[in-house]
Amino acid sequence: MRGELTPLLDELGGNPLLIGKSLGTNAALLAAERSLPAVWLTPVLTAPWVVAALGRATAPCLLVGGTADTLWDGGLARRLSPHVLEVDGANHGMFTPGPLTDSIAVLGRVIVAMEEFLDAIDWPDRSAS
Repeated sequence: MRGELTPLLDELGGNPLLIGKSLGTNAALLAAERSLPAVWLTPVLTAPWVVAALGRATAPCLLVGGTADTLWDGGLARRLSPHVLEVDGANHGMFTPGPLTDSIAVLGRVIVAMEEFLDAIDWPDRSAS
């Protein structure tokens, strides 16, 4: 992951926001090293290196997961970040039991949480423009 992302981040410059799903959280160390804000969707909180990287982060991150996801640990997520969306009954794909419309509503909640997170951290920094 480092080999793929480092050249892209170097080319972008500035303070980009990283967004990763599941295995994408392997980039958490890169985010920590570069003090980049991030949104981690269904992070792999069972991988010690991901947890260690999230613990090293100095920039804010949003962690999103579901209680039916075996790779999610809500208590750990809340210790790692004040920005957490935990969806009761959602699995690793953020699907919930019941009608598909319930899972579609989860997507809406994730988008709102992301919007609120970006507003809370003032990203992008609108005062710089």
